[in-house]
Parts: sequence; structure tokens; C-alpha cells
Amino acid sequence: MYRTHTCGELRIQNVNDTVTLSGWVQKARNLGGMTFVDLRDRYGITQFVFDMESNAELCEMARKLGREFVVAITGKVAERQSKNDKIPTGEVEIIADNVNILSKSAIPPFTIEDKTDGGDELRMKYRYLDLRRACVRENLVLRHKMGMEVRNYLDQLNFIETETPVLIKSTPEGARDFIVPSRMNQGEFYALPQSPQVFKQLLMIAGFDRYYQIVKCFRDEDLRADRQPEFTQIDCEMSFVEQDDILDTFEGLTKHLFKKLKNADMDFQFPRLDYADAMEFYGNDKPDIRFDMKIVDLSVVAKGSDFKVFDEAEYIGAICATGCATYTRKQLDALTDFVKKAQIGAKGMVYLRYNEDGSFKSSVDKFYGAEQLQKWAEACKAKPGDLILILVGEKAKTLPQLSELRLEMGNQLGLRDKTVYAPLWVVDFPLLEWDEDSKRFHAMHHPFTSPKQEDFHLLETDPGKVRANAYDLVINGVEIGGGSIRIHDTDLQAQMFKHLGFTDEEAQAQFGFLMNAFKYGAPPHGGIAFGFDRLASMFAGIESIRDVIAFPKNNSGRDVMIDSPSPIAEAQMIELGLDYRKKSK
Repeated sequence: MYRTHTCGELRIQNVNDTVTLSGWVQKARNLGGMTFVDLRDRYGITQFVFDMESNAELCEMARKLGREFVVAITGKVAERQSKNDKIPTGEVEIIADNVNILSKSAIPPFTIEDKTDGGDELRMKYRYLDLRRACVRENLVLRHKMGMEVRNYLDQLNFIETETPVLIKSTPEGARDFIVPSRMNQGEFYALPQSPQVFKQLLMIAGFDRYYQIVKCFRDEDLRADRQPEFTQIDCEMSFVEQDDILDTFEGLTKHLFKKLKNADMDFQFPRLDYADAMEFYGNDKPDIRFDMKIVDLSVVAKGSDFKVFDEAEYIGAICATGCATYTRKQLDALTDFVKKAQIGAKGMVYLRYNEDGSFKSSVDKFYGAEQLQKWAEACKAKPGDLILILVGEKAKTLPQLSELRLEMGNQLGLRDKTVYAPLWVVDFPLLEWDEDSKRFHAMHHPFTSPKQEDFHLLETDPGKVRANAYDLVINGVEIGGGSIRIHDTDLQAQMFKHLGFTDEEAQAQFGFLMNAFKYGAPPHGGIAFGFDRLASMFAGIESIRDVIAFPKNNSGRDVMIDSPSPIAEAQMIELGLDYRKKSK
């Protein structure tokens, strides 16, 4: 028998029991007459004692145990004299009387502890060792519990979990597809799904009514902390629903998960914010509303004083940082450098201190008097002691810059508390967005998103102003999920394809199977997909989704542990019809 108990199981009531535990040696400490060995498994750590006086041979053996040796140790449970209240097993220890070395270990490349000395790349290369660390394993356990709660909740609402294909057809919309060559149909290719979108719509046409799937998706796009080339979605679809039905259902799921996993009560209706207002007041479509500091348009009140930068600007926007009038010139210069970073792109920043004594001090004092600056303060609802920060330029560029500045101030002022959760729905997105490079409209979500009924009349006359029946769930400035009501009418779908620049032949070639299915009775339907990895990382209180994925890729899309992607053999290339140089000889 390898074990009678786990390393996290024994308590004071087990004293005098004879037990066998198996696991990995966390550390061995030689104290002369006695040797202590901490044994670790998935469940915890237990201390073993080896006494030189009672069994010298066994004690010598214990001293030779290296870190990460896999061993089975038998002994009697005793009350620990020097108790350790930092671990659940800290009241007991085991007086060892037998050790069986099951597997020896080389010296690990980094310490297997919560505070490790291994860098990101090293830990990714030896991910199987990194996963032994309790803090990493706990993230994966949290992920597992989240999946169980999602399934339990949706099952109670009559959703059916249904698998959809992984080898599908490549489509031109959205991010780049990962392409898979077909050996049996050379010169033709599968694509890995960016989402199960068309299949879940087909399931609604098939009468399934309520579908969900915790599903792998793939996108060949540039990576960052919250992106991986393969990721997981909670993918859902419902029939005979309107937007409010979906928002209510999945607001309920969100509240359920926060209660079960964080013991956080969200006993309020999530606020809803129009996309246009999100952009106007926060500068992006996923606003962090844990703090206020809305963007204020100063374009009217700040012009007309011969300050060329303002007078010639399309847009002048400001934020008000409460209580920051005491910011030093050094701090203000640092903020200016921040907004001038290449990834933000502002040319400079104007500031206005509203001093506690009611006076004003700005970086443009020679152009503006106190009376004019008072109008700025009133527009920003500033009070004595506040600091107003101003950026100017093209509105479409300046709003995102102000958004970054707002978030930076939120960080500096401690307003983005990870223990506080501020959800909201962003609704009424534009249906289409114009792409200057291709000189045509693209779907802001995907080609199957329904326009809002009250905007149908604009499709032919002004398609850029049509709003979508689309919605995103945002929590703490992170887009957690998004979806839409779908088009279920063949004529409207054909019209949508036309606005996206598809010819009838192209639409038939790409989506003919879906259009044909519409002919046989498509119910009104809509859905949503949550980013499973993003939600798990939020519950874990970490920034990067890599830390809640068992075997993630690095920022170059590589798995450095198995060295993938990698070249394949020439024979495989020929078999797949990919080695054209070889075939032409």
C-alpha cells in the first residue's frame, strides 16, 4: 500500500495511528541527532521525524533524501511539540519507522515553493514542476470548481451541453484562423474554430432551444497577458429570447459564480451603459467603473483664448483627479511621459491645479485667466484640492489616450481594488465598422449579429449608424463575455452579407449551409460567450490568464516545454501536399 492518508489529512485526533504517506520531499533538515523531512502531495505537507538514537540506519537514509524524491514513509502519528499554525497538519508529526524510495529526482531548476526563484520562461519550460507549487495548483483547482458550478447552474436551467466540431471551414471574418492541411483532400484545408458560432445557431434551428459548451477555441493573433492562441469559452445559445432574457440569465450565472467561488453577494442589477456613452465618458468599450473620474469634453469652454494647440484641436478632453492638486512638477512630468509613450501616443498634457485656497495654477497660465480656468473647473465638477489633466487631438485618438491616463490615475490613487467587483453590461454597439484599408464595412462582432429593429431603416441609407443587438459583460475594466441576438431571417442575412462586401456567390460559398438551414424554420435566437480563462484569472486575483491554464503558450505563441510549434519531417510535408518544391522535381 503506497498510502493510507494524504499529506494534508492528518490531525490531532490521529495521534498513535500507524500511517503510510507518499509524496515528494519538500525539504530535509539534518539537526544532528534528528532529521526532519517535509513530505508534500497535492493535498498538503506533513512533517516526518527520524531519530538517530532509535534507528540510526533509517536516519542516515533520510539524510540522503534529495528535494523532489518520491517516497513512501510509514510511521506513527504523534503530537508535535513545536506546532506550526501555518499548515493544517501543523499539530502533528509522524515518527518514521520505514522509508521506501519510489523515484529519485535530479536537482530542480528552481525552488518548488510559492515564492520561487524561477523566471517565467524557466517555469514554462518545466511547467510540470511549476504545477507542483501550491499557488499554481490552487489556480487550477479554482478553474475546475468554476467549470463544475457553470455546469450545475446551466443544467438547472435546461441547457444541453453539446460538442461541436474542431475541424471546420475557414471563414474570412474575425481574427486569423489556424489552418490544418487535409491529407485525403490535398490542396484543401480545415480551420480550427475561433468559436462554435455557426454550429450553435444550427443547434437552435435543430430545436435544441438551450445549448452550452465549455469549449476550446483558436485564434492566430498577437498575444498579450489576457490572450492565448488556444483559449476556453463558456459558449451559450438560447431560442425564443430577446436581449433582456439573455442578460438576465447570464447575469444570474455571474452572480452565482461570484457567490460560490468568492462568497461575494451581488444583490443588485448590473448597470447597463450604451457603447456611445462608454466611449464618450470612459474612452473605451470596457470601462472600469470601480471609480468615477469620467472624461469631460472641454472643447467649447477651453477654446478662444489664442492658445493655438486648443483652438486648432478637434477635441479637448479632461479628467479630474480628486485631491491631487499637491502633485509635484516631477509627478506631473512623469504623467506627461506616460501619455507620450508610443503605445499611448499623446503629444503632451496640460494640467490645472485647483489649489486648496481656491486659486488656480496651470501649465497654460499665460493664455488663460482665473475666470476662464474657473469654467474648466466647473465643467469638470472640480473642488479645491483637485487636479485636472487635459489631452487634445483627434477625438477618436484622444479618448483612448484619456482612458489610459484615467486608468493610470486609478492605479496611483489605489482606486482599482482587486477585492472590489464592479460589473456592467455595455450595449448598443455599432453593427458595422469601416475599414480604411479594405474600403468596406466589417462586422463589429460577426456577420450573424442582428441590427436593432428601430435601426433597420438605416441599413440602406446610412449603415455606419446602425446599432447592433449586441452586448458585452465587463467587470473591473475586463471584457468577460459578449454576444448578440442573431439574424434569423434569410433576407436580412443576405442584406448583411451585401453590406460586408460579399457577392452572392461568396456568401453562398462561405455560409451557404447556414443560409440553407434558415429556409427550414429558424427561431429567433441569441447567445453569449464568456472567456473562461479571463473569468478564472479574475477569481484568482491575477493579471495573466497563463496562470490559470495548465500548459500555456508564451508571448510568442510557443510551448517551450515541448518545443512547439516545430518543423515536421519532409515525408509528412510530401504526404500532405505541402512540399511543392519536392513535388515539382
